[in-house]
Amino acid sequence: MEEALDVSLPAFSGPLELLLHLIEKNKVSIYDIPIAEITDQYLAYIDRMEETDLDTMSAFIVMASTLLSIKAKMLLPEKKSDDEEEEETDPRQELIDALLEYKMYHELAGELKEREGSAGLVLYKEPTIPAEVKNYEAPIDPAELLEGVTLKKLNTVFNEILKRQKERVDPIRSKFGSIKKEKVSLEEKTGELLTFAKSHQHFSFKNLFDKAVSKTEVIVTFLAVLELMKTGKIKARQEEIFGDIEMESQVA
Repeated sequence: MEEALDVSLPAFSGPLELLLHLIEKNKVSIYDIPIAEITDQYLAYIDRMEETDLDTMSAFIVMASTLLSIKAKMLLPEKKSDDEEEEETDPRQELIDALLEYKMYHELAGELKEREGSAGLVLYKEPTIPAEVKNYEAPIDPAELLEGVTLKKLNTVFNEILKRQKERVDPIRSKFGSIKKEKVSLEEKTGELLTFAKSHQHFSFKNLFDKAVSKTEVIVTFLAVLELMKTGKIKARQEEIFGDIEMESQVA
């Protein structure tokens, strides 16, 4: 038999907690409890208890009687029927199920207690918006910027420009090879359009793409127009459905 329990063992809230402690102390599996050793250690512990609460003591005593009953059943020889062999239920199974359920709730309670402790260190405040954010006003009204113009209309015009660009390709000379022009960046194209807008109060959206020599340049020009519209440098108007989009310069 294992050596007697140390009398300095902490107090346990119930018999299941004591059993879990003994299982962990002996480093055995909860699914294969050495019932004889655990029972002896359990009895040694309650023999040293100084508990005056009758309800608490009775719970430990009931568990002790359960352990002794299981121990006795496991000492009895196995009975086998002559006609058929039935698989006998492990006498420890009910105890194992109770220990697993208790362990699950015990660990959950510990986690909740830990979260409660950490939650006490957290401070909450009502959401506030800085004055500079609350009082912010956009320099350009999007509704005014795109008055009479929709993304659908812009997309239609954009597709028409790409089609025109494709039709301008010479089907014969294009097969001889081509000299690729240096790519134009969005920053450069935006600067060009801004310079153009300073000297032209009104101009056609479609005409901006007349000098474009590649699909890439058409796309970059289109993005540059959107960038200038976004910053309020130019405005777009369309007087009638399917009509040309007129651009109006807003720079001096």
